[in-house]
Amino acid sequence: MNMQRIIFYEDRNFQGRHYECSTDCADLSPYFSRCNSIRVDSDWWVVYERPHYMGYQYVLTRGDYPDYQRWMGFNDNIRSCRTYPYVRGNYRMRIYERPDFGGQMMEFMDDCPSVYDRFRYRDIHSCQVMDGYWIFYEQPNYRGRQYFLRPGEYRRYSDWGGSCSIIGSFRRMRDF
Repeated sequence: MNMQRIIFYEDRNFQGRHYECSTDCADLSPYFSRCNSIRVDSDWWVVYERPHYMGYQYVLTRGDYPDYQRWMGFNDNIRSCRTYPYVRGNYRMRIYERPDFGGQMMEFMDDCPSVYDRFRYRDIHSCQVMDGYWIFYEQPNYRGRQYFLRPGEYRRYSDWGGSCSIIGSFRRMRDF
């Protein structure tokens, strides 16, 4: 049986006070004051900088993260988390150059290390995720701030939590 679990540690290298979590948690504040390392035992987890799934998002897969830079964190604030199972099967997403699915459109079923090289734009103002879970990255080659997208319509970049429309790369959330 594959039990989902994530363990948050206050100090680097899995030291100090820790908290184990096996389900979504909208507010981790009562359990630890800071988070400097994480151990993910199964599935995908999206951890958020603020309570109620707000703020910076970090998508983590099974593995050890001995300090917050390993998950591309900007600081030691983790205040909520959600778990997602691995998705096997189809992945399909459409990206648009304008809000409300306007302007140029391109459909993707695979990873894209450089949005500009494939789409000729760096700005994605809206998108439709038909199949699978996807991760947008602020910079090319899967770097920078991350945005998690599940199936649905995103009419504006703010719908996926973006503060601007620039996306440098994206990939499917799959078992690597």
